[in-house]
Amino acid sequence: MVRFDPPAPEAGVTARRLGAGDAAGYRELRLEGLAGHPEAFGASWEDEAARPLAWFAERLERNALFGGWVGGGVDLTGVAGLLVPDAPKLSHKGVLWGMYVRPSARRTGLAAALLARVLEHARGVVEEVRLTVVSSNAAAVRLYEAAGFETYGVERRALKVAGRYHDETLMALRFDTPDRAGGPPLGKG
Repeated sequence: MVRFDPPAPEAGVTARRLGAGDAAGYRELRLEGLAGHPEAFGASWEDEAARPLAWFAERLERNALFGGWVGGGVDLTGVAGLLVPDAPKLSHKGVLWGMYVRPSARRTGLAAALLARVLEHARGVVEEVRLTVVSSNAAAVRLYEAAGFETYGVERRALKVAGRYHDETLMALRFDTPDRAGGPPLGKG
């Protein structure tokens, strides 16, 4: 089984699953990420800024979203989610989505802690986790590779933001599990 042992974070990094009570902090952080890094998300700030707080609370209740804090602070500083499709033919593949860490919390180990929480949740729920990451985000690609994700493709011109195209790297992490037909393990990472 693939195990991701993130590097030891600095003191005071915590990560946990978010609930409806975290909606205000999640909304603020999500909108910050969408505004500051529009090339990193398929969603737009304009669309989500128009949503009421109840929409964000419902999203937290219906999805597995994990949040993180640094140094005992009260403000949410990072987030990452796991989407598992409802369709039976697709439910073996989870999707890591919405990963964002505030600039002030980068290089603290928070991103690795959030990723570890998502992968911990995903084990036993899905056979693999997939993600897309804007190809120019070298730090994120390194984080995902360190966790065992492998590139399986590149989507050219995946996003168009302000008239500029951005490629996305497609990555996957397969857990060692027998296939549903009872065959041999699927393999490592």
